[in-house]
Amino acid sequence: MSGTLQAELVKQFVYNAHSSLDKVTEMLEKEPGLLNAAWDWGNGDWETALGAAAHMGRRDIALYLLDKGARIDVFASAMLGKLEIVKAVLADRPQVIHAPGPHTISLLAHAKAGGDDAAEVVRYLEAFPS
Repeated sequence: MSGTLQAELVKQFVYNAHSSLDKVTEMLEKEPGLLNAAWDWGNGDWETALGAAAHMGRRDIALYLLDKGARIDVFASAMLGKLEIVKAVLADRPQVIHAPGPHTISLLAHAKAGGDDAAEVVRYLEAFPS
């Protein structure tokens, strides 16, 4: 693992995590330091590879990254259908229901991206008192 990551490499890793498990796997094998690296798309819109996979509903990429040790967050948890994690976060910090994720995508939208696997999370969030 190298010391400082090249900005363009981080950008490409996060970009590829929106859609390509093969590319993410290849890049992470070459540079493990990319796992939790974040890219700023502008105006403080920081995104990790896990964040990219989460809002795109790419369960395969998200699970691969988590298996490699990526730090899970409430947005990825929502997409993956991890209801107990989402409930725990919102019980502690209810205002997170309104927190913007990467690209200002909502928690509910992340859950909807998870499809059938996240249906319980969608129902929970839709019923959550605002």
